[in-house]
Amino acid sequence: MRVLARPLALAMMLALALGTTAHAADVIRLAVQKTGTFSWELATIREAGLDKDADLALEVTELASPEAGKIALRAGSADLILSDWLWVSRERALGAKLTFYPYSSALGAVMVPAASPIKSLADLKGRKLAVGGGPIDKSWLLLQARMKQDGIDLKSDATIVYGAPPLIAAKSLAGEMDASLNFWNFCAQLEAKGFRRLAGIEDILPKLGAKGAVSAVGYVFDEGWAAKHRDAVARFIAMTRKAKQLLVTSDAAWDKIAPLTGASDPAMLKTYRDRYRDGIPRRSIDDEEADARVLYRVLAEIGGRDLVGPATELDPGTFYHAVPGD
Repeated sequence: MRVLARPLALAMMLALALGTTAHAADVIRLAVQKTGTFSWELATIREAGLDKDADLALEVTELASPEAGKIALRAGSADLILSDWLWVSRERALGAKLTFYPYSSALGAVMVPAASPIKSLADLKGRKLAVGGGPIDKSWLLLQARMKQDGIDLKSDATIVYGAPPLIAAKSLAGEMDASLNFWNFCAQLEAKGFRRLAGIEDILPKLGAKGAVSAVGYVFDEGWAAKHRDAVARFIAMTRKAKQLLVTSDAAWDKIAPLTGASDPAMLKTYRDRYRDGIPRRSIDDEEADARVLYRVLAEIGGRDLVGPATELDPGTFYHAVPGD
C-alpha cells in the first residue's frame, strides 16, 4: 500500500503544481456594432485563430449602434469599443480619461449618379445634397470647411437633407438626390451600383492642413485599464494588425466573411474589400496625432461647442502611445 501510495501522492502534487502555474488567457470585453466593419475583422481573427495565438479571450457584446457602445464603455461593462478621436478628446475634457488607437482611415465621399452633370464640388451649388449622420457629422463639417475656402457656403448655397445613412443610400439609389455624402461602406454600395465618387473626404484633407491619411475611427479604451493591461493591449493591437494583413493579402478571407458584409453580389464585395484595404492605417502614431490636431481646430471652428465641448484643442492624451514600435 505504501509503495502504491507514494507515486500516487507524487502524481497529485504534480497535478496541483501544474494547475497553479496554468495560464488563463487575458480577457478583453468588446462592445461591437452588429452591422459594423469591426465584426468583419473579429470574424477573421476567430477564423484564423489569431485570438488564441495572442493568448486573448475576446468577449463580444453586439450592440445596435455606436452610441450604445459609448454607453457600455462609460458604464464599465466593456473594455474596448470603436469610436473617433474627436469624441475621445471631448470626453477627456469632461473628465473621462479615454484614449484612442487608429483602426481605419476610411472616410465617406460625395457620390453622384454616373450620368450626373455634377463634375466638381463647386457644382453642388443649387443642388440637393443628402448628408448621412446629421448636421454635426465630421465629414460634413470638413466638407463645409473646404468649400468655404472657395467662398461657397453649402448650408445656404445648396439644399441639405439629413438622414440615417441607410436611408440616404436608399434615397440616392431611388434618384431623389442630386448628390449624397455618406459613410464609406454606404458609398461603396453606391459605387458598386454604378455611382461615381465626386470626391472622397480624404481627398480634401490636404487642403485643410493634413499631411496624410487620417484615421478617424479607432479602438477606444480607458487609459487606467490600459495601464493595468499594457501587455494584453499590445497583443490585441498586434493581433488586429495580423487580421488586417490577412484581409489585405487573401481574397479567400473575404469570401469567408462575405455574409457579414451584406454584399449582394461579387462586385459589391470587391468594392467593400478595396475600400477597406485603402483605409488600413499605415502611418506612425505621431503623424496621425499631428494631423488630428490640425483637423480638430478646423472642426472646433465650424462645429463649435456642440461638437467638441469646452476644449478648442485636441487633448494631449487622446492618442495611445504605449505600443512597441509606434
